[in-house]
Amino acid sequence: MLYKLTITGMLKKDSWLNRTINLKVWLIVVILSLLIIILGRYSLLVENYYATGFYPKFSYGWRLLLGWIPFSLGDILYLFLIIIIIVKIVQSVRRIFKRQWTRDFFASSLKGFLFGCLVIFVVFYISWGMNYSRKGIAYQLSLDVKPYTLQELDTLTGLLQKKLNELAAQVSMAERTELKSKKQLFKMGDEAYQAISVKYPFLKYEPVSLKPSIFSYAGNFLGFSGYYNPFTGEGQVNTTVPVFTRPFITFHEIAHQVGYAKENEANFMAYLSGREHPSVGGRYSIYFEMYRYSVYEIYKRDTALAAAYRQKLHPQVIRDLLELKIFSEKYESVAEDYFMGIFNLFLKANKQPAGTASYNQVVAWLEAYRKKFGNENL
Repeated sequence: MLYKLTITGMLKKDSWLNRTINLKVWLIVVILSLLIIILGRYSLLVENYYATGFYPKFSYGWRLLLGWIPFSLGDILYLFLIIIIIVKIVQSVRRIFKRQWTRDFFASSLKGFLFGCLVIFVVFYISWGMNYSRKGIAYQLSLDVKPYTLQELDTLTGLLQKKLNELAAQVSMAERTELKSKKQLFKMGDEAYQAISVKYPFLKYEPVSLKPSIFSYAGNFLGFSGYYNPFTGEGQVNTTVPVFTRPFITFHEIAHQVGYAKENEANFMAYLSGREHPSVGGRYSIYFEMYRYSVYEIYKRDTALAAAYRQKLHPQVIRDLLELKIFSEKYESVAEDYFMGIFNLFLKANKQPAGTASYNQVVAWLEAYRKKFGNENL
């Protein structure tokens, strides 16, 4: 009898201990979540202590640890997570049909789901997401980013088109063929950031951690050409998109890796770094994208003026625009609408009120840069 009482007492003690540990873990995760939300309100604090303090060292460690692996570990992680979610959904549906969906099971499942979401939230923001709250490149370069007039936009677009046409006349098929090499593409990204870091040391990028996405073909249907995995520090590039867009995508993803989370800033950083690269194909990719963003802003205000710009394009640019249009139409899908809708909400939740339209806001950064450094330096 005494033996049974001892066992019962031990079980009760273990149960109490487990509950205490669970409560402490919950408390730690909740407190960290609240701290992240509160600190996110102080952009200067985030800039000085996280974005230029903790994060560069942390991300360097991740890239050093995983950058040498030839495939994307982050993609494997996402694939594993997708499988787990599907399995859990199937199990839940089976329980419903078998009438095994009890109140206790529902409460336990909800508790587990909420805890999982909180853990992901904390890990995401500590490992990278706090960069959404930083002051950013406009602060670092003292750029006065503000709304622009149609006249200013016209001047900017004209300069971008002139540069684009010049590069279109120089780019060779050999250079384009070279961009099909993933190794060469990622080397180009590294070289661009090594070059820009001479002028701006805070943009130093090493070691390299760029991977071709295993979801590239899925990305064509969902509408993404690259992404950064904050849980592994890897930059994924969709290597099935038109070859002339790949350098820009690579420079953009590296921008995320060095701490520029907002899409307008990542686009601007892609421009700033890519224009330093000696390869004509790399620079062409940059000005091709910047011109597209800029002329689209004109199109929204003055369709006739936008049409006039098209008449002045180099034949190579026109061919590339057509190729990109055909590619986009080939992979149009309902899935893309849903995926981009979710992504739009994600961006809005992370200090980008314009959502997916924030990509186009790079035009304001370009105009601010032009005004500060002059037309000749665009």
